[in-house]
Amino acid sequence: MPRPDLPAKYTPRHQAVPRRRRGRTALFVSLAVVLVLVLGAGGYVVSLMSTFSSKTQTIDAGLGTRPVDEKELEGPRNILLLGSDSRGDGNDLAAVKGEDGLRSDTMMIVHIPEDREDVYIMSMVRDLYVEIPGHGQRKVNAALNLGGYPLVVETMEELIGAPIDNVVSVDFEGFSALTEALGGVTVDNPNEFCTGHARPTCFEKGDIHLEGNDALRFVRERKAFLEGDFQRVANQQLFIKAVMRQFLNTETLSNPVRIYDIVDKFSEYLTVDDTLDSATMVGLISTVKDVRTDDVHFFTIPTGPPDQVGGAEIITQDPEAMTALREALLSDDLRGFLEDGDWTNAYGNPITGGTSGTEAPSTPGSEAPAGDGTGVGE
Repeated sequence: MPRPDLPAKYTPRHQAVPRRRRGRTALFVSLAVVLVLVLGAGGYVVSLMSTFSSKTQTIDAGLGTRPVDEKELEGPRNILLLGSDSRGDGNDLAAVKGEDGLRSDTMMIVHIPEDREDVYIMSMVRDLYVEIPGHGQRKVNAALNLGGYPLVVETMEELIGAPIDNVVSVDFEGFSALTEALGGVTVDNPNEFCTGHARPTCFEKGDIHLEGNDALRFVRERKAFLEGDFQRVANQQLFIKAVMRQFLNTETLSNPVRIYDIVDKFSEYLTVDDTLDSATMVGLISTVKDVRTDDVHFFTIPTGPPDQVGGAEIITQDPEAMTALREALLSDDLRGFLEDGDWTNAYGNPITGGTSGTEAPSTPGSEAPAGDGTGVGE
């Protein structure tokens, strides 16, 4: 049944009419927000959206029961971005590179306020212990395996207390193709670390150049850090900022051939929900065309401390922070939420800042195998 604190228009996803799904489920770090923000900046929307529509795949995320009209596109929007280290199609690069190949889901909520002056991107951590409708308390990354995209959407709506308007995911190959099309990006790396076993890659502290597989390794790593998955999502946020800076520079925006090449290469790896057609995308893009890198604000969902369930490490919720977050989303005031609250992650660090280094503890929360997300026997 619907939560009483959700808007009246909210319809639980388990009540949605099932549709035949198509498209791949192999996903990676959710950079789709970059595409949404930069297409409008390029000034070639019609041509680019034609390419986008012809190459993207669609899924049924249970969103078809909610009609979309122009007024809704002008109001606040919540877009669920999904990613995973799943290689798909038998292409297990982890085996090739000597990595452990453990699945590590990536989830982000992009909140676009009604005034369209800013964009807020909130990262989840995979071990957050939540209520998954119909399955009880489990790790948040279990929802995709348990019920596909509709259950992920319903789980997120239950967690944040606000509707999800669209779902976007991206295949890991697209992530690599995007960095190569951009000629790589520069990131100010806060921690020196190495990743991989048989053929390790090491990243120095300070400005580093990321492209292709090196970029993948940078945003995947969690075991090298004291705060595990929290530093991993912080690195993902740093990378997305770098991609936006590179795309929005004068050299890129003044070169329509380069813009087309990037969109052409990246779009085939995107999967979107079946309500996000080209007309809806163009309408949404037109409302955020003035947003630039400095207007995009990243943070990680506030949490309680680490804990254990059935011998597996989990991250608990912070009830006070979650109540404030739900109220902020419903009132369209994430700026106030971030400015007024002293919110922290499981290790006591601010949700908008970096984390504390690279000495990993023996059993950090993000080290527990992903399993089925039950928190028992993992």
